[in-house]
Amino acid sequence: MIPPLIHLAEAQKSAPVTDWAARISWVVGLLVFVAFVYWLMRQGWKWRGTLQGDLPELPATPDDLGEPELTLSGRYHGSTTAGQWLDRIVARGLGTRSRVELTLTGQGLDVVRPGAEDFFVPAAALRGARLDKGIAGKVLPEGGLLIVTWRHGDQEIDSGFRSDQATEHPAWVAAIDRLSTTEHSTTEHHTSTTEHTETEGAR
Repeated sequence: MIPPLIHLAEAQKSAPVTDWAARISWVVGLLVFVAFVYWLMRQGWKWRGTLQGDLPELPATPDDLGEPELTLSGRYHGSTTAGQWLDRIVARGLGTRSRVELTLTGQGLDVVRPGAEDFFVPAAALRGARLDKGIAGKVLPEGGLLIVTWRHGDQEIDSGFRSDQATEHPAWVAAIDRLSTTEHSTTEHHTSTTEHTETEGAR
């Protein structure tokens, strides 16, 4: 009986010590791979920013912003070419996600971003707003994003925001649409009046 017990005890001995050199090599290799992928992403980001270098400087908030119509606290999730939710814009700091404080007045939309560049969208540049679920790689439940469309230079831009209180989004869509429609009607009327006056004066 004793020999079998001896064999059983030998069989229950711990496994050989792990090959630490091989394991460390795998870990180092994985870390190098992750760092390389991160470097490629950074280079891609810089390259995209270079391609978008013709985007003009973002407007600054005017001294007389006017009486706030709506305010919002939440997050800024990025900007894309209007209608193309994956075509991210990174120039002028528009690709940086951050907290955000929005203020809408008759002058336009003031975008304050702690830790990132603030910007202002004049009322004349607003093209409307809508509810959506995704922008620039960020996907949320249907209607979870407030998308504001605006024109800057020769480009139309979609910027995505999410309020801390998502129930506020519909009121923002209505207010921005109303402001942009009023502003465009006023601009078109002014242009039409100017052209008519110039025509009359040329006769």
